[in-house]
Amino acid sequence: MSLRDDATAMSPELVQLRRELHRQPEVGLDLPRTQERVLAAIDGLPLEVSHGSGLTSVTAVLRGGRPGPAVLLRGDMDALPVSEKVPVPYASRNGAMHACGHDLHTSMLVGAAHLLSGRRKELAGDVVFMFQPGEEGWDGAGAMVAEGVLDAAGRRPVAAFGMHVSSASIPRGVFASRPGPLLAASGALAVTVRGAGGHGSAPHRAKDPVPAACEMVIALQTMVTRRFDVFDPVVVTVGVLRAGSRRNVIPETAEFEATVRTFSAQAQARIADAVVGLVRDIATAHGLEADVAYEPEYPLTATDDAETGFLETTVNEVFGEDRFHRMPNPLTGSEDFSRVLNEVPGSFVMLGACPDGSDPERAAYNHSPYAEFDDGVLGDGAALYAELAVRRLTA
Repeated sequence: MSLRDDATAMSPELVQLRRELHRQPEVGLDLPRTQERVLAAIDGLPLEVSHGSGLTSVTAVLRGGRPGPAVLLRGDMDALPVSEKVPVPYASRNGAMHACGHDLHTSMLVGAAHLLSGRRKELAGDVVFMFQPGEEGWDGAGAMVAEGVLDAAGRRPVAAFGMHVSSASIPRGVFASRPGPLLAASGALAVTVRGAGGHGSAPHRAKDPVPAACEMVIALQTMVTRRFDVFDPVVVTVGVLRAGSRRNVIPETAEFEATVRTFSAQAQARIADAVVGLVRDIATAHGLEADVAYEPEYPLTATDDAETGFLETTVNEVFGEDRFHRMPNPLTGSEDFSRVLNEVPGSFVMLGACPDGSDPERAAYNHSPYAEFDDGVLGDGAALYAELAVRRLTA
């Protein structure tokens, strides 16, 4: 039987695992129940298993029966602090939710571990399975790299592959990727505008921070269209804006926070000075002060041209040419798998998991409390992980 046939046969077990993980999601770097369930799911396989020291990661190395290089496969495990509103029997009730589909990633990687363990003697090299917490803003990949996941096999992998499901936009069962920039770099901007409080009827006796903060929010949107190339875009979105307690009170401070996305190393290098300088200059113009903090988060996720071509060929040969879509443009989301791809050539692929019968253009997107994923894609995801490892080691 082929890897795909074996993956289809084990799909019921993968669905059960995914739904167990979905019922009890955990957030951040500390996922004890999730780690315990993953360890139970791979127990008995011929793997060298280690745990993270600063996070509840699981690294498992499968030694092939023949000498060769190493390949890394990654699946993230953490959920989001979102209250689920999907009416399914296995819905979470603990205030967190696998609204980005990481429960599917974890289950598919467990499936790949079983598929490849069954073919261990045929493998020309080793496979590193990277079960990672803390992707959702905690930089779990960076922590695992710092703890040595890339050297777990005793040598650096020649290639690394990650996968991410999508509840919308991509048709069910379709794999999508592109060579080069795939996902944006991200940064976090936090601003506190400091003035002097007073009575709302006498603004001339106070230093009102609210109009200055509003001006900053608008000016940031204008700035990115005037100081950055339209063909190398920058996205700034203010998601938090806070000021005041009563309509007739001028507050001491106004605060806002923004996420910043860039698509090239050049834009990423320039954006910090641009946003910090703009905010401070506006504060000065109003006779105010501003505390400004800009923190780079994840770097640009850029796939290797050759490895992405290899991925595309693999999908075409295993599933058919209608199952791969080469994306014309990058996505504006960001990923800490970029930490791995900065060190090892590799690729990252999206997999459409929109519920069967739903319109991908109308379905709730990842991170929504209504996001729903079709676990019927689990077998194909596990099969692709395994095929990439076998074929890349052979190559």
